[in-house]
Amino acid sequence: MVPTSSTPSRMLHQYVCQFGQKLVRRRSLEPRDGSEGRMARCLNTLDLVSLGVGSTLGAGVYILAGAVAKDIAGPSIVLCFLVAALSSVLSGLCYAEFGARVPCSGSAYLYSYVTVGQLCAFITGWNLILSYIIGTASVARAWSSAFDSLIGNHISQVFKETFSPHVPHFLAKYPDFFALGLVLLLTGVLVLGARESALVTKVFTAINLLVLSFIILSGFIKGDLHNWQLTEQDYKLATAGSNDTSSLGPLGSGGFVPFGFGGIFHGAATCFFGFIGFDVIATTGEEARNPQRSIPLGIVISLFICFLAYFGVSATLTLMVPYYQIHPNSPLPQAFLQVGWDPARYVVAVGTLCALTSSLLGAMFPMPRVIYAMAEDGLLFRGLARIHARTRTPIMATLASGTLAGVMALLFELTDLVDLMSIGTLLAYSLVSFSVLVLRYQPDQNFSKKKTKEETEMDPVVEESPLESSLLDPISTTPTLKSGQIVYGCAFLLVLLLTILSLLLALWPSQVFSGDPGFTAGAVLLLLLIAGITVIIWRQPQNPSPLHFRVPALPVLPVLSIFVNVYLMMQMSSVTWAQFGVWMVIGFAIYFGYGIRHSLEENSDQEPPTSTSQALDKNPRSAKSA
Repeated sequence: MVPTSSTPSRMLHQYVCQFGQKLVRRRSLEPRDGSEGRMARCLNTLDLVSLGVGSTLGAGVYILAGAVAKDIAGPSIVLCFLVAALSSVLSGLCYAEFGARVPCSGSAYLYSYVTVGQLCAFITGWNLILSYIIGTASVARAWSSAFDSLIGNHISQVFKETFSPHVPHFLAKYPDFFALGLVLLLTGVLVLGARESALVTKVFTAINLLVLSFIILSGFIKGDLHNWQLTEQDYKLATAGSNDTSSLGPLGSGGFVPFGFGGIFHGAATCFFGFIGFDVIATTGEEARNPQRSIPLGIVISLFICFLAYFGVSATLTLMVPYYQIHPNSPLPQAFLQVGWDPARYVVAVGTLCALTSSLLGAMFPMPRVIYAMAEDGLLFRGLARIHARTRTPIMATLASGTLAGVMALLFELTDLVDLMSIGTLLAYSLVSFSVLVLRYQPDQNFSKKKTKEETEMDPVVEESPLESSLLDPISTTPTLKSGQIVYGCAFLLVLLLTILSLLLALWPSQVFSGDPGFTAGAVLLLLLIAGITVIIWRQPQNPSPLHFRVPALPVLPVLSIFVNVYLMMQMSSVTWAQFGVWMVIGFAIYFGYGIRHSLEENSDQEPPTSTSQALDKNPRSAKSA
């Protein structure tokens, strides 16, 4: 047969379709054969809570409250932390449901893989790795700097005198060998085992909480409620009667909310980043003794403890010192000095070092587990998935990630990369919320498992009447294939509309809220469309499968979570987005050059189906008995 002229175009079309299918192929929710039991299940709920609190409640609790209270919110910083905590809970609850649903390592990477597809999963995991590496290196340098200041800056002086001061602007002023040694030391702790790592974290987190409790109690004793009711007369008295109060910085209008509600929301956006870190708990799926119960409990309890600590410290600080006199770089030591408790600053120093230590371990703990999960799936180099026979930890991923983070802590100035770390974390939060939104409305928990043609033909045919496929009034009380597809389409459209709304609010907030006809009408139209699509999703039947934890108020809560995360991402500068683009180019080179060809899903696609494998796919729980 002579090929027609349309044959090349059909072949090209077929190739493009097959390539596109590879990008969106999804993992099964069931653990892979042989993967379960490779890592030691040794962590209880208390271990997970200590990991979550230690990772989240770092040095920010000693610094962040002062910076926000002085120039942004004043005494109303306590409300800033309340709003930020509620916003963080939106993402935390979504993580909690997936932790109960998928007891495996990988966190947001795995959740994206079973819901959205392989390419999105790789992007999520790749950016999580970046976030953890930058977080580890920056906390290590902060630990080194804090310790150095306690001993009179002798370490930095020696390094500055030893090494040349002429370095590129993106490198640190001097190589921080102390930070490198600290990262390598904790890498050794992680190699010893998850139980040992959790024990070290518990010790330092407990000391940190004791110090914070002392700060809160002593602050309430020495505090003055009048500092929440300041007036213009107080400002004049602070400058010895002078009318020039410019030296005090922005003052606002006085009272409890000196900068208005705008200050509260601006401060809440800054305080939100103080709650980042709880997602470390979601990476312990293969090491928790009872992950379906421990992971949701650990996330909720750790966020609650962190909120109490932030709330208490910010209240204490603004009660002890008028907000305009707070020292932004060392607020608590200066506050105790002002109220006559100078020795308390040594207690604060101990708490700061303990907080930094637990935060450093919290940043390092999930990093190799995400790398291990991606390598086990074949998206990263398979050698990184090696598990140590005795300690049952991902040893190659731990050594590789620890070494890379240590080198970054040694050489680079990381201040400009903190926002880049935030993009990766917020992207992961958004994808987890999206995944919860979609997965609850699918016909069964194994909807992502690819079926063969023979299996599809064996499935019972469920005919849907026009009423059953209605968007707003489905008759079926359980999810169908069509209702699941409707939710998928609506969820993707929601993300697009929320992104446009976030851009509008981030770039032109004054025009939107000042009543500008074009901008205000556009924002209202977007809100109406978002509300309408949310109602359509709400009307679809949910999967009744029992779970240890389920996100309440679906679909509203995940939609709010996506909006908060996307809006915060839109606050990042163009330079940060350019750096993000460079990192993604490196990631795509790895994925398209290696991962897409070595993925286990690629291998399973090429295996010819057998009757046995089809039967096991029909009933995955029978795989072990088979």
